[in-house]
Amino acid sequence: MNNEPQKIFQKRITILAFFFFLWLVGLVLRLIQIQVINHSRLKNEALNQNRNIDIYSPKRGTIYDRNGKILALSLPVDSVFLTPFENENIQSQIEKINKLKKVLNLSSKEVQRIKSRIEKKDPFIWIKRKITPQQSEKVKELRLTGIFLKEENKRFYPQGRLAAHILGGVSIDESGLSGIEFSHDAILGGKKGKRLILRDAKKRKYRFEVLTAPESGKDMILTIDETIQYIAEKELERAVLERGAKWGLVIISEPSNGEIIALANYPSYDPNKFPPSPIERSRNRAIHHNFEPGSTFKIVTASAALETNRVNLSDKFHCRNGVIHLAGRSILDHKKFDLLSFPEVIQYSSNIGAILIGQRVGEASFYKTIRAFGFGKKTGIDLPGEEKGIFREVRNWSKLSLASLSFGQEISVTAIQMLQALNVIANRGLITNPRVVKKIIISSNEARENTTNHRRIISEATASTMANILERVVQKGTGRKAQIKGFRIAGKTGTAQKFDPIIGTYSSRVHTASFVGFAPVGQPAFSMIVVIDEPKIEYFGGDVAAPLFRKIAQQVLLHLRIFPKKEKSKTFLTAKLNRDLKR
Repeated sequence: MNNEPQKIFQKRITILAFFFFLWLVGLVLRLIQIQVINHSRLKNEALNQNRNIDIYSPKRGTIYDRNGKILALSLPVDSVFLTPFENENIQSQIEKINKLKKVLNLSSKEVQRIKSRIEKKDPFIWIKRKITPQQSEKVKELRLTGIFLKEENKRFYPQGRLAAHILGGVSIDESGLSGIEFSHDAILGGKKGKRLILRDAKKRKYRFEVLTAPESGKDMILTIDETIQYIAEKELERAVLERGAKWGLVIISEPSNGEIIALANYPSYDPNKFPPSPIERSRNRAIHHNFEPGSTFKIVTASAALETNRVNLSDKFHCRNGVIHLAGRSILDHKKFDLLSFPEVIQYSSNIGAILIGQRVGEASFYKTIRAFGFGKKTGIDLPGEEKGIFREVRNWSKLSLASLSFGQEISVTAIQMLQALNVIANRGLITNPRVVKKIIISSNEARENTTNHRRIISEATASTMANILERVVQKGTGRKAQIKGFRIAGKTGTAQKFDPIIGTYSSRVHTASFVGFAPVGQPAFSMIVVIDEPKIEYFGGDVAAPLFRKIAQQVLLHLRIFPKKEKSKTFLTAKLNRDLKR
């Protein structure tokens, strides 16, 4: 009887030992499962709970003007994000956002977005991207747990809206959206890198490990001259506002190589606040907008006549006292001209004279010349979204098309096309594609420069004769308000009636005023086109666009240090001769 309790105790010990052994075996099997069988899978799950792969952009390339002035650059700034603690309640996270609201100037919409993501238990939430240094300091002073700062790059345009339509703009992630930023995004943006975002188990500490280093974007030098760009923008804005116009544009180039020195649109925008509001302000009308050129197109008409030997300088044209009847339609001139020589037709910008010249040239030759000057196709300028204009095949011409084209109707062009055509005259018959990128900096000792291609369109003799005729336009014709004392200026005015689709014909109330010209004649330093749309105070190109050309050209000549040649007058030479004889 005395051994019975001992047996019961031993039995209990055995049972406990058995269950302990089973527990131990189970624990060993579980450890084998975790550490051996499922080791890789469980390790990845654990790591994924505390790390993220971050694709991040490198520093974007800097953009300079032709003289090394910075037009766009990227600088390091902080961005704020939230990564909540493990099992941290939603209310605690929202309280942190409320504390940051005033510091970061968060809008109600932004706060709502953040709260929505908190409720979805997102492990990584952007609070505010690319904040100011002052905001960054205030965030640090708050010492909020789970709130972190991450360094990113932000695009800055130190000159504000200067050259906005050339530069364009970028997204919050520094992807190019328009202008050079878009067309050369791959060059400026470089190659993105990868980094590992690591957190501790309670998500209180945060660090980065680089997996693939980014490759910085290449710097770029433009053909733009910052000072001339400023002059063009300043004077254009003043002219548009004074004339009560809808919009205006100015393009200035070097005729010899097609380099764009300035390209201005008004209204404009600040690329630091891209996209602008309204978005229409970002439209680069210099290359996007099609318009009828009006009388500036007579440059092509006259060039075709000279190049095909269908006219001589001494030829006279009877301009019918301002009216001509063709195909059942009456076409009026802006003045009642009688007999005009070939140069005078261009000098005084007679529409009827241009029609008579066009009839001598003929449809086939005129079509060929228009195409050769580059109309109906893109110039190839290195900016995005260029339009090619509207120019129909000969088979689609009406009985009035030859006449209409002769004075700049039934064709739509872009301003850059019209400037390229003028450059053929300034460049002695050679055409060259316009461009805004001068060179790309590959490394500290290597650069890739854009090359210029030339192609002959008209003979040098034709170009020289046309330059002299266009000089007469400014000296004695419709372009007199473009004159600059001491300089030889060549140019052509344009006043285009705008087609009204409601009435199905050209409006007598709304016009596009333009002027194209270059200076000095003989050795052109620059060429320029000015377009003012729907001016309300005067509307002739000679009254609206030519004076703007003069104001800009005067300042450009001064900036380029081109001064009038001091020619001794006949009176001075005669007086000097008389003095010498007396001696």
